[in-house]
Amino acid sequence: MKGFDTKWRDVPHYINGITHEIWEQRKIGSLRTLYAPGLIVRSPASVVVDNSNVIAATMATLAEFPDRELLGEDVIWCDDPAGATATSDAFFSSHRLICTMTHSQAGAYGPATGAKLRYRIIADCAIRDGAVYDEWLVRDQSAIVRQMGFDPKDWTRDQITGEGGAANCVKPMTPANDVPGPYTRQGNTVEWGQRYADTLTRIMAAEMDVIPRAYDRAANLHYPGGQDALGWQGADQLWMGLRAAFPTATFTIDHVIGRDDLLMPPRAALRWSLHGIHSGWGRFGPPTGAEVYIMGMCHAEYGPYGQTGKAAIRREYALIDETAIWKQILLATGDHP
Repeated sequence: MKGFDTKWRDVPHYINGITHEIWEQRKIGSLRTLYAPGLIVRSPASVVVDNSNVIAATMATLAEFPDRELLGEDVIWCDDPAGATATSDAFFSSHRLICTMTHSQAGAYGPATGAKLRYRIIADCAIRDGAVYDEWLVRDQSAIVRQMGFDPKDWTRDQITGEGGAANCVKPMTPANDVPGPYTRQGNTVEWGQRYADTLTRIMAAEMDVIPRAYDRAANLHYPGGQDALGWQGADQLWMGLRAAFPTATFTIDHVIGRDDLLMPPRAALRWSLHGIHSGWGRFGPPTGAEVYIMGMCHAEYGPYGQTGKAAIRREYALIDETAIWKQILLATGDHP
């Protein structure tokens, strides 16, 4: 890894290592070098620019959740030769984590509830010169608020009020307020990423009959809201409910990585978007006509038990931020104090 501290063996070691240093060893100041100046961090909830603002957000989170741990489940990554320099290699990683923490102090989520929380995050990072210089992430916000005892839609309505109302609240990420960054590539062309991208593209084209062909009948599925599901019916329920709510929205695959590593199943990481009108009944209740932008991230692992004798998805991890979707709907409809 040219251009990186020699203590890091490879990209997964680097990604998991710096995450542990920042959050659990409290080396928050290291973000000044581990995150490049001018870094853009995009999440469905907001767009944050520059590592100084990332430092402030990190400290606020740890003040509210002092025992926060980030347990790295997987790093699905690819080389990025187009981003390399004369002095540094470049990579792109998709990092899946389980976060555990206790809501023991008041903060952005309201008065302390004492709730013990567990939820997933996926973070996509462009890396070179020993630093992250462009990032996208999705955290399972609806799992967080549900474990605190709140309904995601009601919590989001209160969030708008707490942030000063519709005119002053933090606006969810949309193409209108996104900030273009230096990373413009779209991943790699390894088979598993292309296979998964094709499956989701077919599902979003209403070809729901692809699910029994693409998924293991006993697939383990991990979905938004901290929901776990199984098999073809579980996959159908998530993807049907989401697409039914936005039947005319434009679906786009924004980034694809496929990997096949020693001691690991073949895997894929996708980042995708869905942009259009909330015009159907589905996961988000009665149609409202609100314009909504959804950034989704997914990981999939493949195994041998496909219906046609071919490889099939045996584990899937799909994340969207349902509170950011509700915020767009509530702001568009005026359904808030």
